[in-house]
Amino acid sequence: MNQYVSNFIKGIGIGSANVIPGVSGGTIALITGIFERLVNSLKSFNLTAAKLLFSGKFKEFAKHTDLWFLCSVGLGVVVAILSIARIFDYLFKNYPTYLWSFFFGMILTSIYYVGKTVEKWSWKVIVSFVIGTAIALLIAFGTPAKENDNFFYLMICGAVATCSMILPGLSGSFVLVLMGNYQLVMIQAVKDLDLSILIPVVIGAVAGLLAFAHLLAWIYKNYRDITISLLTGFILGSMPIIWPWKNEIITYFGSEAKTIGYKYFMPEMDIHFATAVVILLIGAAIIVLTEKMAEKRS
Repeated sequence: MNQYVSNFIKGIGIGSANVIPGVSGGTIALITGIFERLVNSLKSFNLTAAKLLFSGKFKEFAKHTDLWFLCSVGLGVVVAILSIARIFDYLFKNYPTYLWSFFFGMILTSIYYVGKTVEKWSWKVIVSFVIGTAIALLIAFGTPAKENDNFFYLMICGAVATCSMILPGLSGSFVLVLMGNYQLVMIQAVKDLDLSILIPVVIGAVAGLLAFAHLLAWIYKNYRDITISLLTGFILGSMPIIWPWKNEIITYFGSEAKTIGYKYFMPEMDIHFATAVVILLIGAAIIVLTEKMAEKRS
């Protein structure tokens, strides 16, 4: 029982990280010592697992997939996401600049730690970094991703974000920010338990997670440095999207207001700016601390 409680608490840590853009759930899994077991458990959902399940051999299925470990961690993740979403909903409504400053500090600092994991900077790796940065800048200054509640787009959001969550250093919530659906999915839908939003996200998340767990080892083995440099460049080029000092551009569809973009501005040097900078530095410090703990764990 103590083991399941411990895994539940670790799941709360992973779930809390996954709500915050810039903090990687994979990093928390690494720190708490369950990253490898988590990936192996997800990888075990294969044809053998399907045969065991559909032949009624549930005990064998549970053992093969490490099911009770996965359930205890997963329950902690769900509890954390449901509770923190309500807190962030309040902060977004009342202190958006401070919350974006917190995220900005985290994500800016995480660029260094993601890029640091590149073992050898060859010309291919550098080109990948430049391409990732260029694509993200085009998104940021071209036509930013808008909130979109289309069923299939929500499935894609769930798949991409969840795959990102199991990579140490990469934040699934940050991917949702880039795709325009962070507040829709992680804040509004979770807080209100809006199943019309959550169901397609969960379908995409489960499908993407199971597929990506099998793909993860192959990608890291064959294209690790290129993949990481591409992601590092993408995060760097996306920083304008996280800029704290911005006003929402709102369009009304009937009586419903939708945020379709942001108008950015430079802050005034006042007490509010100073407070935002302090919060930004706190966010940066949290990333440094978690990464130091992950290094010691490794």
